[in-house]
Amino acid sequence: MKIDVLDKGYIEVVDKLGDDLTPVNAARVSFGGRSDTFEEKDRKLSKFLIKHKHFSPFRHQHVMFIIKAPEFVMRQWYKHVVGIETTSAHVTKDHAWNEISGRYVPYDEFYEPTEFRKQSEDNKQASDGLVEDQIKATMMWREAQTKTIETYKELLDMGMAKEQARSILPLTVYTKVWWTASFQSIMNFIELRDEKTSQVEIQEYAKVLKIIMLRTFPETTKLWSEIYFEDVSPNTK
Repeated sequence: MKIDVLDKGYIEVVDKLGDDLTPVNAARVSFGGRSDTFEEKDRKLSKFLIKHKHFSPFRHQHVMFIIKAPEFVMRQWYKHVVGIETTSAHVTKDHAWNEISGRYVPYDEFYEPTEFRKQSEDNKQASDGLVEDQIKATMMWREAQTKTIETYKELLDMGMAKEQARSILPLTVYTKVWWTASFQSIMNFIELRDEKTSQVEIQEYAKVLKIIMLRTFPETTKLWSEIYFEDVSPNTK
């Protein structure tokens, strides 16, 4: 499963571990029970676990993704650690990141917005509405980014090490990441980023993740959404 995001990005599912029965069977191990098919009793137990924040069973469901996104999106993404063991020396770590390296390969793709937003007057980290002169904003933005990209290529052509030349690149540079995370971690990300005060671009990735999770773990995702999200369906444009 692969779904495009923004102008050149995407989220692709590489693999998954578990199904909708996984968390309820993990919970039932306490008294030696196990189900082979997902039935109403399993739906009730799953809902009980979610509602009362018994989240550890939902760390047995995992999804492995390839994410292609602008660097400024990934910088926000890396902050999400709920449902994740982040101590690198921990042998039971249930989360992994691996990212393409600009030391080995040159960067050649960059994000370009379709419109330019105004800074919100009552929220220091958010946007609200559009810049009045879209034509001028677009011209200035493109000129600045184009010059930087051209300089980067010229530095590479003159033999400068990629690890140094990359330091001038804008945060719009596309990076590619392999991300493996638990169901709980993924749903926490969606809850926080598919939200109107989040940056628009990362909201788009959260919306696509919700679509993917509804297809991958339909029963569990629907139950989780009913309890913690305002809207069960993906808030796509």
